[in-house]
Parts: sequence; structure tokens; C-alpha cells
Amino acid sequence: MEKTLKELAQLVGGVCQGPENLKLRGIATIDQAGPEDVAFVARSKFVKQIDESRAGAFIVSPDLSHLKRPVIVTPNPYLAYAKIATVFAPPLRRWPGISNQACLGANCRMGEGVSIAPQVWVGDDVTLGNRVSLFPGVVIGHGVAIGADSILYPNVTVRDGCTLGNRVIVHSGAVIGADGFGFAPDGTSFYKIPQLGTVVIEDEVEIGANTTIDRAALGETRICRGAKIDNLVMVAHNVIIGENTIIVGQAGISGSTKVGKNVMLAGQVGLVGHITIGDGARIGAQAGVPNSVPAGQTVTGSPAQPHNEFLRTMAIQKKLPELYNRIKVLEKQVAALTAGLSKESDS
Repeated sequence: MEKTLKELAQLVGGVCQGPENLKLRGIATIDQAGPEDVAFVARSKFVKQIDESRAGAFIVSPDLSHLKRPVIVTPNPYLAYAKIATVFAPPLRRWPGISNQACLGANCRMGEGVSIAPQVWVGDDVTLGNRVSLFPGVVIGHGVAIGADSILYPNVTVRDGCTLGNRVIVHSGAVIGADGFGFAPDGTSFYKIPQLGTVVIEDEVEIGANTTIDRAALGETRICRGAKIDNLVMVAHNVIIGENTIIVGQAGISGSTKVGKNVMLAGQVGLVGHITIGDGARIGAQAGVPNSVPAGQTVTGSPAQPHNEFLRTMAIQKKLPELYNRIKVLEKQVAALTAGLSKESDS
């Protein structure tokens, strides 16, 4: 793939500064880029590295537009980098057609250009949209529907009755539609509650490796359009994840919790069940969230609290050893004063 500096600038809505016909054939880091590569620069602290770099051109923010190097100036260099990286990314290598080493159930309906690799198992009454790609080791349960242009990487499991929309990406080892964790105590042990619901994954959702999304006890677990879920995330039964929400690795969401639109859950966040996280909320890393969070609020800590309160708490915690020592001194002074007063009253 070859693009000129001007073509790349037009692609990202940026300003081209430098030779418009400069040919670029790849994207790389500042220190590894060569004369035919474009490099991405997010912060001004990397200016020295720009001077030393062999890159042919740079994606920069307006505050670096003064550089005497070929640049694409854009207010959002990170987004521009993502778009340009897409241009230079190698195409997905798919199995050509349907392998005779795949196992296909009865009454399967398949669109055009479906790719099914060897060692894939597809159950009965499955629907696969146009250009769906199933990599080796994928297991698709009975009655599953998968929309057009969706990609399931090796060893993904989608259990019976689940639905995936268009342009869904599921990375290796993810399990969609396993039983939710439901058990009723009977006094001496636990009685398993049948998980009779399903999972619905809407369009343009991406699900990371080894993530698990449990089916609902009744009704559905739903991941709404555009949500992005990292690796090693646990989504329990009857959870709803709103549109364009980001969930970072090792987060865990307990049953029947509702997460709104455009929410960000940082790494290792834990949400208890049956709460609501409002639209646009931000939950800091390792936060333990026991209660609902209003829309737009940022919370951190465990138990989670508004971020400003958390910062004040942390500032006080740093002083605890000093405060402890002062209290011990004050206790001794109070004890001495009390003893003195006792002697005076006795005399």
C-alpha cells in the first residue's frame, strides 16, 4: 500500500505541511520509522525524538505545526493515527470458503462470502450473514445468529440461542452465552437455577480475548452498539452495557447491573449487582462500586467515592503516621494533666 502525504492528510481531515507527493508505505514508532514511514507524535515532550527520527513524515497536533519536517497537522493525532494505521494494516487472511473439515449442523443459513476454517463446529439452525469469518476451533451453538462482516477468532464459543450483530469482532477464547451464576440455597446445599435467557451483541461491538458474557437467567444480557470490551472481562447474567461504552481488562460486572452509554470502566473495576451506572460516568482503576453512580460522575477508590473526595482522602492517608504519633504525644500529655488534677483534688 502506498499513499502520498496529501492523501493521508485528506483521509484524516488534517493539514498537509511538506511535499504533497511524498510517498509513504507504512506507519511506525518514532524510533523505528524509516524514510517511507509516517510516525505518530502525541505530545510535545517527544520533539527531541522527532529531530533524531528517520521517519518520512509525522502526525502532530497544532502546537507542533512549526516543525521543519513533513507533517500532517490535526487536532486529534491519536484518531488520525488510528485511521492511517487502518490504511496500512495487512488485510485479514481468511479461509477460502467453507472447509470440508468443519462440522456443520442441519438447516444452517449462510450469506455470501462466508469463511469457515477447519475444526469449526456449527450447530443446527444457525444463521451466518455475508462475509462472516469463523477461525479454527470456533464453536457455534444451535440457533445462533451472526450478522454480516463479523469475525470470530480461534477458540471462541457462542452458546445456543445467542445473537451477534453486524461487524462484531470476538477475540480468541471468549465465551458468549455460558450459564449465569445462579444457585438457590436449599438449607444444606445449592440448587442450580436454569439459565433460560440469551445474550444479544449489537452491531460494531468488539470483545477481547478470554472475556466471558453470561446468558440471562430470564430475558437477555445485552451489549449495545459500539461497546468495546477488553480482555479478561466478566459480564454476568442480565447485565446491560450501553452504547459506545469502554470496559478495560479484568473488570467484573455483577448480575442485573445496567451500565449506561459512553461510560468508561478502567482496569479491575468491580461493580456489584442490581445497580445503575449513569451515561458518561467514569470509574477509576480498581474501584469497587457498591452503589449506583449518577450520569457524568467520576468515581475512584474502594469503596468508590467521587474523585475529588478520593483525592482528599488519599492526601489525609499520607499523613496518618504523623497524625498517629501526634495523637500518642497528646494522649501522654492528657494522661499527665489528668494525674496532676487528681493529685490536686486529693490534697
